[in-house]
Amino acid sequence: MKNVSPSYLKHHFLIAMPHMADPNFAHTLTYIVEHTANGAMGLVINRPQDLNLAEILEQLRPDIEPPALCRHVPIFIGGPVQTDRGFVLHPKGQGYQATVDLEDDLSLSTSQDVLFAIADGVGPAKSLIALGYAGWEAGQLDAELAQNAWLTCPYDADILFNTSSELRLEAAAKHLGVNLSLLTSQAGHA
Repeated sequence: MKNVSPSYLKHHFLIAMPHMADPNFAHTLTYIVEHTANGAMGLVINRPQDLNLAEILEQLRPDIEPPALCRHVPIFIGGPVQTDRGFVLHPKGQGYQATVDLEDDLSLSTSQDVLFAIADGVGPAKSLIALGYAGWEAGQLDAELAQNAWLTCPYDADILFNTSSELRLEAAAKHLGVNLSLLTSQAGHA
């Protein structure tokens, strides 16, 4: 039998199948930042929490009143790991103190300066701010994929930045030609 090298899903979306029981991931769309033989890391991009950028800024720089527009910038639940750690997905542009360039003109920043830049109107024009991340140990995500827990979809900047959060999951499924409401928990177990 030929040894097939694993296909890694860096820079893809994970679509939670309708039967996903884990409350951390039920009905989620996750952007995969990294996926290697050592594991995977991603950010859930369709779960805004009851928190906005202004509230974060009030804690980070209490001496400066956050601009009113910051009250309309949602903070997403990026996943169940390190929920006090911030991540900002944004188009490539100016670099911040801790920025990693991903693929397709996308960057990930983890330093506070990007939040201050957004608040001051000089940051990236489009961004998604998340607290926490989703993490998988070596082989864990591959096993979940084999159990039909997820569908995978190529990354699409339009879904990430131009689609409202409550429509992102459906938009990614539609990108694959899939209607999630027609899928059952028996998918793939014929």
